[in-house]
Amino acid sequence: MRVGVLALQGDVREHLRALTECGATARTVRRPTELDEVDALVVPGGESTTISKLSVEFGLFEPIRKRIADGMPVYGSCAGMIMLADEILDGRPDQVSFAGISMAVRRNAFGRQVDSFEGPVVVDGIDGPPFHAVFIRAPWVERVGADVEVLGRVAAGDAKGRIVAVRQGNLLATAFHPELTGDRRVHRFFVEMAGAAG
Repeated sequence: MRVGVLALQGDVREHLRALTECGATARTVRRPTELDEVDALVVPGGESTTISKLSVEFGLFEPIRKRIADGMPVYGSCAGMIMLADEILDGRPDQVSFAGISMAVRRNAFGRQVDSFEGPVVVDGIDGPPFHAVFIRAPWVERVGADVEVLGRVAAGDAKGRIVAVRQGNLLATAFHPELTGDRRVHRFFVEMAGAAG
C-alpha cells in the first residue's frame, strides 16, 4: 500500500513514521505527479488556511478533489479534518476545502494554542483502551450528514460529547493527533481501510 502524506505544511514526518510502522510505503506528496503515484493520502495537522492556499498554489487542489471524488482513501487529522469537511465554520472567506465528508467543522473550536489539551477518546471500530488524544487548536464537528459515521466523541470535561472522529466511505478524519503519540491504532485502521478499498 503506497500512502502519501500531503507535505505542504504541518506534521508530515510524524505521519510518515506512523504509516511506515504500520507496514505502508509512505512518501511525501507535493506535486500532482507524486499524487498520481499513491493509493491513499494523509492530510496532516497544521494550519488549514495555509494548507488550503498552498494546495492551490502547488496545483494539487483540483487533483486531490478529483481523486477523493473517484474514491481514493484519505485520512485527515486536525487541520486535515477541516480540509475534508464540506462546510467550514469560522473559516477565512477565501478558504477552500477538498470536501468529501458531509459535515460542518468549526475551526479552533476548543480554543487557542494555550487551550490545547489531552484527554481520552474511544473510537468505535478500533479495539483497545481509549486513545490518549492530543488536541492542538483543534476543530470539532458540529453536524454530520446521514452517510457519516460518528466514530468518536470527547469523553469528559466542558466539551464532553463533541464529535472528534468520523468516517464516510473511504474518508476518515480525527480532530486529534494520533501521529504525536506512540499509539498507531488509527494509522493501522486507515491502512487496513485503504487496503480494503483496493
